[in-house]
Amino acid sequence: MPSPSATPTVDPAAYRRALTGALGPLDGALRAVDDAHDGGPLGKALDRAAARADTAADALQSAAAPDDALAGNGRLVTALRALGQDLRSARGSGGRCATSPRVELRAARSPQSIKEAGRALAALGYDVTLRLPRTERAEHRRLENGALVRDGSRSGLGRLTVKNGTAGDAVVTLTRGGRTAFSLYVRKGSEATVGSVNSGSYAVYFTTGEDWNGAKSSFTRGCSFEKFDDSATFRTVRVTGGTRYTVLTFTLNKVIGGNARTSTVPPDEFPS
Repeated sequence: MPSPSATPTVDPAAYRRALTGALGPLDGALRAVDDAHDGGPLGKALDRAAARADTAADALQSAAAPDDALAGNGRLVTALRALGQDLRSARGSGGRCATSPRVELRAARSPQSIKEAGRALAALGYDVTLRLPRTERAEHRRLENGALVRDGSRSGLGRLTVKNGTAGDAVVTLTRGGRTAFSLYVRKGSEATVGSVNSGSYAVYFTTGEDWNGAKSSFTRGCSFEKFDDSATFRTVRVTGGTRYTVLTFTLNKVIGGNARTSTVPPDEFPS
């Protein structure tokens, strides 16, 4: 009695064509991410690449794969879907406290998963060609302690000292009449003083974080944006034998016995 014939397997050549057809458009989109300038162009390139990753995953999920490629194809589909999510997440909001998308992508797991799935398929003779987007290491930019990020016209006698016991560097900004008077950079664990503060009442804001991006006047990681509930008032008065002027000290971290309260400020309302 003749034995039953085995079910024909999928033609490997057909699966290779399916791989090329699914991954080709994605590869082009990822190359465009590499070439895109930071900002809006990079954000649009990331969106297009994410959409291409989703399309490639759908195509390969529905593609017929040879028996020896079934596991690798499944892993590749899963990795492509994760890549789409990571590309969207890396795009971010582009606002303050925005880490570079290329830095975000460096921490993503999906590129490594795609490489692993690709190696497994390549070992079986199925080429997975994808130029994964380049990444960048996280920066740790800092200004010198006591540096003035912004400085208006100061010609008074007031003096302000800021003590920063928080976990990050800080920039303290004083505004008067809606305008920034000055902004002082204070490294974590340090204190800094600015003099010649004009008489008047000032709102006191501060932001803390890591990696100062001067172009955006903001930290890029671990940001907080706060404002002291009470204003800071500087006065200069003449007294017998000389002049009396205000000397204030602000401590950014909570201290025992401290009475200064702060409130969180939306990033877009923080003075630049």
